[in-house]
Amino acid sequence: MEEKVNEARRYVNNAKELLRDKAGKDNGVYQDRKYVRLAGHAAYLGVLVALDKLFDVKKGTRKSVEWYQEQLRKTDRKLLDSFNSAYDTLHLAMGYDGNISAGVSADGITTAENIINWVETRTAAA
Repeated sequence: MEEKVNEARRYVNNAKELLRDKAGKDNGVYQDRKYVRLAGHAAYLGVLVALDKLFDVKKGTRKSVEWYQEQLRKTDRKLLDSFNSAYDTLHLAMGYDGNISAGVSADGITTAENIINWVETRTAAA
């Protein structure tokens, strides 16, 4: 389990690095949407890697966002809210729209880290 949590964290750290080193923040706004998009996708993948381990999803098995939502609905409603926020912020706003607001990116990254930490705590207790 620990290796999957570390892999999930690596995705999030890669996202932070892209934003810090490549996106060019100026007055709370990133200058390059390309790197915001890449960072959003990377952080969202980190969330999915952690959740795949939690739900014992086999490698190469693609699940829909609705599938994750249904599993989380059965598991923890607060985590479902966090996942929905991560989906909206990381996947849609950053990953597709390239939202250049540094505040939006920071919130998305924090949400991803919180989900990964929750999964780590939950699976360590199991």
